[in-house]
Amino acid sequence: MIEIHKVGIEAIPQIIRHAKASWKPTYKDILSEEQMDYMLELFYSPDALVSQIIEKQHQFIIALDNNLHAGFASYSPINKGDTSAYHLHKIYIKPTQQGKGIGKVLLDFVINDIKPKGAQYIDLNVNRYNKAVDFYKKLGFKIMEEVDVPVGNNYFMNDYIMRKRL
Repeated sequence: MIEIHKVGIEAIPQIIRHAKASWKPTYKDILSEEQMDYMLELFYSPDALVSQIIEKQHQFIIALDNNLHAGFASYSPINKGDTSAYHLHKIYIKPTQQGKGIGKVLLDFVINDIKPKGAQYIDLNVNRYNKAVDFYKKLGFKIMEEVDVPVGNNYFMNDYIMRKRL
């Protein structure tokens, strides 16, 4: 049985372990080893996660499948104080847990959490070469634009911005 729990800074060690287990299998055919290491440190260091949770007010959620950590996600309003539009910052499922519907359960949880707050849509960024693009399309997301986001060290996130109307 899949359970979803909202978490805060107490879950940072779990989030880091999960990110390390998920990132390389997800991006091994898309990004260089050096870029993956750089971006993992940039987005998943303890300091970066504290900033995301405390300062940027990202809500993290963790999925448990029969009490085993299976995935996580994070989201927040796009503009502080405006709950009509949200951004899904992260959604990762451990490779050993993929194909069980956990990603959909996480996304459904997010949508059920934000709709009562007045959310009209949710956006996300996804690497243009990530097979998850098709997953998001199946769930009703549409490609809005193509962006190349600089992340430092001469690296870019080559993404689609996708949107789902709620």
